[in-house]
Amino acid sequence: MELAASTALYAMGIVAQTVAARRAEQRPGVGLGLLARLATDRLYLIGFAGQVGGFLLAFFARASLPLYLVQAGCSSSVGLATVFGVLVLGWRVRTVEVAMLGVMISGLVLLAAASTPSVARDVPTGQGLVLLGVPLLVAVLAVRARLVITSVSLAVLAGMAFAVVAITSRTLADGPLLELPFDPLAWLMVAAALVGQACFAVSLQRGSATSTAASMDATTVTLSSVIGIAALGDQIAPGREWWVVVGLGLVTLGLLAMGAVSRQAPAVAAASAGEAG
Repeated sequence: MELAASTALYAMGIVAQTVAARRAEQRPGVGLGLLARLATDRLYLIGFAGQVGGFLLAFFARASLPLYLVQAGCSSSVGLATVFGVLVLGWRVRTVEVAMLGVMISGLVLLAAASTPSVARDVPTGQGLVLLGVPLLVAVLAVRARLVITSVSLAVLAGMAFAVVAITSRTLADGPLLELPFDPLAWLMVAAALVGQACFAVSLQRGSATSTAASMDATTVTLSSVIGIAALGDQIAPGREWWVVVGLGLVTLGLLAMGAVSRQAPAVAAASAGEAG
């Protein structure tokens, strides 16, 4: 139930944020500057509220469910958002994007079918800050130095940041909620969420909504699934280990294919931005 509600809220957030980001005035600058401009857009704030609500529900689901199941459920919001965008907003989705989205969904279904409930191992605070915080800092510096400018590369960075959110929340979700403000990992989780939002907003402006969200979610699912199994004690149903291997392989394949397709997306995005304005 928590996962279903989380998926619906995430889908609403993707649609609202896409429309808001594309109609925003495009100016040079890093993602945080774009977020500051979008902070005055009611539609974007509605989308942001949807993502916050989706995150809160997913946070509670991670207390007992492995990351590959929760992230698979959350990532299915891409499909819901795409269907809504096509039927209601007239989004133009290319056949190859639909095909690659189907490949990714097939992988996510396998991951979900192989899952079994479990409680995560605790991560030492110092170790968690170093192992998760340093890559996040490198990503921020890369964006600020304009080493990462394409829509798909920004989407991948957003996925990395949200993977940090998923991993930290998995370790925190089964603890006392009142103690979260005093846990450094909780603040790292918040910082990662802000970085992810900034990269996601810029990526939506520069590329296809479907490929952007799909690339971001595929990155998050892949990274969080691997780390969840390797370090957090996430369990796999007996005899279904290969389901996870194949599922992650399909998701990765979908990510790479979406990345190739997204290089042609700016023209489509520009047309959609004109229609939204």
